[in-house]
Amino acid sequence: MTIRLIAIGKTDSRHLQILISEYENRLKHYINFELELIPDLKNSKNLTENQQKEKEGEMILKKIGAAEVILLLDERGKHYTSVDFAELIQKKMNSGIKQLVLVIGGPYGFSEAVYQKSQGSISLSKMTFSHQMIRLFAVEQIYRAFTILRNEPYHHR
Repeated sequence: MTIRLIAIGKTDSRHLQILISEYENRLKHYINFELELIPDLKNSKNLTENQQKEKEGEMILKKIGAAEVILLLDERGKHYTSVDFAELIQKKMNSGIKQLVLVIGGPYGFSEAVYQKSQGSISLSKMTFSHQMIRLFAVEQIYRAFTILRNEPYHHR
């Protein structure tokens, strides 16, 4: 299985990018992992929130194949402990899917079309974080999930 993380916009902070890259490199020992960044919309200040969500949604959907399983990282999504998230990944791997795609939307969330295409959503916290921080948290939690599944000491129960 391959896990892809799709996110809108680039990571401006060099420090965050270093940490994200570190976890990407660690993940290579467990699974095929890809981080795909979709460029920020140009002239987004001239768009309404809904127009921006629609345009970003179109760009997200272009990156997703018909057979891929899509989970949205969304503040209204289901809450998981790290162990529960690891079990979710294990179930997806056991089901034989080839690609699990996690998606981080833009500042206003997702278009209705993206919600319709997804198989669910996950909330990393009830708190609000920048989209750049969520990338780091998501990659770290994916890494943590594999250390949990392998019973490695990174995660202390």
